[in-house]
Amino acid sequence: MAIVLFLGLTFVPLDKGLLARFVLGGLLLIVGLTIFLLGVDLGIQPMGERCGAELTKKRSLVLLLGVAFIIGFIVTAAEPDIQVFGDQVRSIFPFVNKLSITFVIAGGVGLFIMLGLLRTVLNLSIKLTFLISYSLLFFISCFAPESFFGIAFDSGGATTGPMTVPFIMALGLGVSSVRDDNENSFGLTGVCSIGPVMAVLLYAITLKSMVELQGSANQLTSTAAAGSVSFLAVTGHVLHEALISIAPLFALFVIFQITLLKMTKRQVIRIIIGFIYAFIGLTIFLIGVKGGFSQAGAELGKKLGALALNRGGAWYILLISTGLLLGAIIVCAEPAVWVLSEQVEAVSGGTIKRRVLLVFLSVGTALAIGLSMWRAVAGFNLKYILIPGYIISMLLMIFCPSLFSGIAFDSGGVASGPLTSTFVLSFTLGAASSGKGGNDSFGVIALVAMMPLLAIQLMGIIFKMKQKKVKKENPEEVSDGV
Repeated sequence: MAIVLFLGLTFVPLDKGLLARFVLGGLLLIVGLTIFLLGVDLGIQPMGERCGAELTKKRSLVLLLGVAFIIGFIVTAAEPDIQVFGDQVRSIFPFVNKLSITFVIAGGVGLFIMLGLLRTVLNLSIKLTFLISYSLLFFISCFAPESFFGIAFDSGGATTGPMTVPFIMALGLGVSSVRDDNENSFGLTGVCSIGPVMAVLLYAITLKSMVELQGSANQLTSTAAAGSVSFLAVTGHVLHEALISIAPLFALFVIFQITLLKMTKRQVIRIIIGFIYAFIGLTIFLIGVKGGFSQAGAELGKKLGALALNRGGAWYILLISTGLLLGAIIVCAEPAVWVLSEQVEAVSGGTIKRRVLLVFLSVGTALAIGLSMWRAVAGFNLKYILIPGYIISMLLMIFCPSLFSGIAFDSGGVASGPLTSTFVLSFTLGAASSGKGGNDSFGVIALVAMMPLLAIQLMGIIFKMKQKKVKKENPEEVSDGV
């Protein structure tokens, strides 16, 4: 918020009314996300851990996988980032039905959460799972429309937000806890991120004729145009959206409580309170996003992109520097990153330090958003970065410990949370509307999701080398930190 206010009042003057709505929207977003995460801690996360543990104890693989699909589908459909993402896709391709793309993405997550849990139960190699899945993914991408490539990869990051990540990670930890297997605790979120990308690419293939017909002739509709919409005007729609998002998950809890969990009255009350907090928080969050937060990001990006394209030089540097700065700090503000880093430190017994993980994530995310700003005005093909990036990440898996590979792919999902899916994507779309990025400007979430795969695996290789050095110098001592 400080960065936007500084630029909006100095180098890139923004309308004072828009800035006021941005500040109010940002405050609502902070309050809403805080209340929402409190609800997640009280209700949704404990429910996920109990479900994972109880389903594993039943020793029925068919039951575990069937329920996992239902859970993955419902939790993803309830994800606030998906609601925002669906609106942004429709702003570029109006023929895309928001409900259809939501169900496609949710179905992709459901299928791959089944695959992820099957891998955990059967103790299959996490590295081999990722290698096969991404090879298939890039093969399918050869047949999908070029303009949907960025959207598909962005959908993988958008699914792993404040609702999905805690629940999916809790489910994976619940299954791992019964099997007493810490090394397989991570990687489930990373596997789940592949599902929506593949599903959206297949969906795009079915819409190929319509996408090609629209082509690049359709200009980007800036989301800044929605800035005139008042907070009060969006409240009714947002209340409906939040209710539709939370209600299926709550219904699932009621069914599980009757058939599987059988928790005490006190535990049930605590989880119900958690759901109430989650509903209130989600409503406030979406009002803040739609009432002014995203619109200011789009307008700032549009003006900075126009200045960079028309004047070049220092303005070009300012645009990319703003992207780098946003990337460095925004990952530390993502709530799911803190959930992941806390769990990594706990599962590793303090061996993998939270602060070191955050440093590597910050550097990776900064580079991702900086590249996105460059691409927004230069307009080069996203595949030129993504395909080599994923090839390098697959090669790094050869030298990286399995635990770090799992953490890396999980980090790729959690780094692209609500702030990236709302503000940064709007900022990039705004910049692209003035540059050469055009309708192919989606891809910022995909880049943010890819960079931690490289950064965290490099961290793992360094950690492995240091451990070997310590063991060589002090064979009787065990390293307790990086």
